[in-house]
Amino acid sequence: MDSLDQIVMAHGSGGVMMRELIAEYFVTSYGASELQSGDDSAILRVPDSIDNLAFTTDSFVITPLFFPGGDIGRLSVCGTVNDLATSGAIALWLSMSFILEEGLPLADLEKICRSIALTAMEAQVMIVTGDTKVVPRGNGDGIYINSSGIGVLDNREALSGRNCRYGDKILLSGTIGDHGIAVISAREGLGFSTGITSDVAPLNKLVAAVLEAAPHTRCFRDPTRGGLASTINELAEQSRTSMVIDEAEVPVKDAVRGAAEMLGFDVFQIANEGKMVAVVPADEADAAIAAMRSHPYGKDAAIIGEVCSRPAPGMPAAWVRTALGATRVLDVLVGEQLPRIC
Repeated sequence: MDSLDQIVMAHGSGGVMMRELIAEYFVTSYGASELQSGDDSAILRVPDSIDNLAFTTDSFVITPLFFPGGDIGRLSVCGTVNDLATSGAIALWLSMSFILEEGLPLADLEKICRSIALTAMEAQVMIVTGDTKVVPRGNGDGIYINSSGIGVLDNREALSGRNCRYGDKILLSGTIGDHGIAVISAREGLGFSTGITSDVAPLNKLVAAVLEAAPHTRCFRDPTRGGLASTINELAEQSRTSMVIDEAEVPVKDAVRGAAEMLGFDVFQIANEGKMVAVVPADEADAAIAAMRSHPYGKDAAIIGEVCSRPAPGMPAAWVRTALGATRVLDVLVGEQLPRIC
């Protein structure tokens, strides 16, 4: 490949080639006016009616960079927007920082930037600042992205896993395991004939719809690394309750279930990038699930379980009720099931 068609060390030098790279790929693709200004920091104007801000940051090191249903660019925007959404915040501004490996094809960078732009447009969020570094060949995996986000909060009660109460219902916005199986299939060249694709998606509008329908929602959590199992255990520990999931109510695509069984994975532990768990009071559960199902990314939403009383000392906090009526512990993932998944 010609050196003019790929990242070279000079693209990180701070000189002419770096300025050209930023202008041609980043600013042209998704540059808000704050980014186009070229200053070292963005000046953000917060509405007078806002008392609180939410801030989050995340890094994305997925391999492969492109996978069925998405790519590292879409993933970086969605992951950050969704983290803000779990707090009930309206995402407004993102930063996007890139660590590029020498030899990365510029055509791939262009595709990733275009994907970032389209996803930011869908999520209605602006990219206002960023950074670029280049590392020598062999010291990276093409591209790493760090994304940080700021959102605004209204004056509602803070959303937190600590708020879960006995009798609350646990909702899930759709099928689990899609992302992890899609990525591992692409990485290992498994080529599942069923066409499994990642669920990566921005969920801020879905969360807003649920909050409008169920204003006393306790919390949201996106079941990414560690999957649904880690999320339910974390919420149970935060709230000092126990939680029971009805296995038959958890939506899983047949193809994903079959692939997970073939690979020896527990589908409850597989990462998701376009699903949201919500815990809501029982009397608002029907309204919340209707709001989820009214959104394109929540059409398969289901009420999957409930919050129970505090577990006895030494007892597990999260359980699965099987289709046969028995119960088993909902185990947290030990070690790394699917490395480099996000």
